Amino acid sequence: MAAAADDGSPATTGASTGVDELREACGVFGCMTTGDWPSHLDIAHIVSLGLVGLQHRGQESAGIVTSDGGTNNMAVHKGMGLVSQVFTEENLKKLKGNLGIGHTRYSTAGQSELVNCQPFVVETLHGLIAVAHNGELVNANPLRQKVLKRGVGLSSGSDSELITQLLSLSPPECEAKGPDWPARIRQLMTETWTAYSLVVMHGDKIFGVRDPFGNRPLSIGKLISRPGGSDSESKSDSGECEGWVISSESCSFQAVGAVYHREVLPGEIVEISKDGVKSKGIVPRPNNALPAFCIFEYVYFARADSILEGQMVYTVRKRCGYQLAKEAPVEADIVSTVPESATPAAMGFSEQSGIPYVEVLTKNRYVGRTFIQPSMRLRQLGVTKKFGALTENFKGKRIVIVDDSIVRGNTMGPIVRLLKTAGAKEVHIRVASPPIKHPCYMGINIPTKEELIANKLSAEKLAHYLGANSVVYLTVNGLVSAVQEGISTEGDVGHCTACLTGKYPINLEW
Repeated sequence: MAAAADDGSPATTGASTGVDELREACGVFGCMTTGDWPSHLDIAHIVSLGLVGLQHRGQESAGIVTSDGGTNNMAVHKGMGLVSQVFTEENLKKLKGNLGIGHTRYSTAGQSELVNCQPFVVETLHGLIAVAHNGELVNANPLRQKVLKRGVGLSSGSDSELITQLLSLSPPECEAKGPDWPARIRQLMTETWTAYSLVVMHGDKIFGVRDPFGNRPLSIGKLISRPGGSDSESKSDSGECEGWVISSESCSFQAVGAVYHREVLPGEIVEISKDGVKSKGIVPRPNNALPAFCIFEYVYFARADSILEGQMVYTVRKRCGYQLAKEAPVEADIVSTVPESATPAAMGFSEQSGIPYVEVLTKNRYVGRTFIQPSMRLRQLGVTKKFGALTENFKGKRIVIVDDSIVRGNTMGPIVRLLKTAGAKEVHIRVASPPIKHPCYMGINIPTKEELIANKLSAEKLAHYLGANSVVYLTVNGLVSAVQEGISTEGDVGHCTACLTGKYPINLEW
């Protein structure tokens, strides 16, 4: 039986994938139960909770696909909005199965509309496959032409549907014994080097895939039973394994009762079944190039409690603050932050400089993050609603405000005016990342050069524009050293700094 989304909406023509569109990371999640099937675990609820843990990666749409392990039956529910808005107890009950994958989206390629919601499900000669994708293909247009020339229609503008259709095409080798999905995935990986992390579900298996450059994150967790049925939140890897989860970030593991197992390596294909996790090989990078993990995951996008390259994001951000204090000292009375992703950097700046850390802003937690809202008007409205001043903490004092990044410059100006109006004597801006000068074509919401404030104004002119007393950015070398200092994973180390330097890890094809 072919799967279909239960939203009942008609397909529409896909949107343009032009480079002027906003781009952003998404979140993927998968779960496989072990032991006897049908499983006693509620797959749909596990995946939905996993997606809640990844909600910061995308707020436009969400979807879940589950399967009992057969090749011809999948249950699907997708919709626009937050995970909590898309999934109710009623529709989660319909998503039965022993394994499942999910996705939470912010549009990269393709407009913010239902037809582009993931995961995508396609019927093949060998049964149904479901695919969820985080990233953006740098050579999507040539691949799209390849699919169309094979007589295959595309119903959306999403790279993820394109990946799904490419996987449906047989690899060059003969498949005498049925579909060889790892071979098909390897073929895909040699045709598009970056940027993607994928979860692919077919039959009784889930495949986790990370592009050869490792541009987007992907981690594996182990579902552990609670010893004796205890309600304790503590987990250890020594408990009975009830299943496996795979996620864009490890921050989603604790909420579903899983412990961190390991990262999927750059270029690696992992097969997850009821029997466990197996590596199906690694596709090497062209020309012996270094990995190119997105350094902006550390700067802003990943949640602070996630583990990337063997280190916690919070710790890296704090090291960025240490380095920033060394590179850009300032005479001031207090150090503070723009809540919340910059808080670790501000605390690091405070510790290194000896200037006390004091909160000066309170955040309305019910307003979405301004960086990932789709239109300029919504961003600007979000800024005015987002913060309140803790006046008694800073009146008459010189403040250092540490922020994680300045992209368009829409947020910081109103904050500086708010603080000075409320009585701050001076406001100095310190940015825990270098100036962003170049667009990202690999899945992060960094806009055109014309929109980037660092291409319009020097740091001195930016300070005047924002109404601040000074603005200083962390250097590229300072950021790279802060990130790489604590890496504990084996193998080559490398990071994509294209948005900062204009040096992309691979030639772009349009």
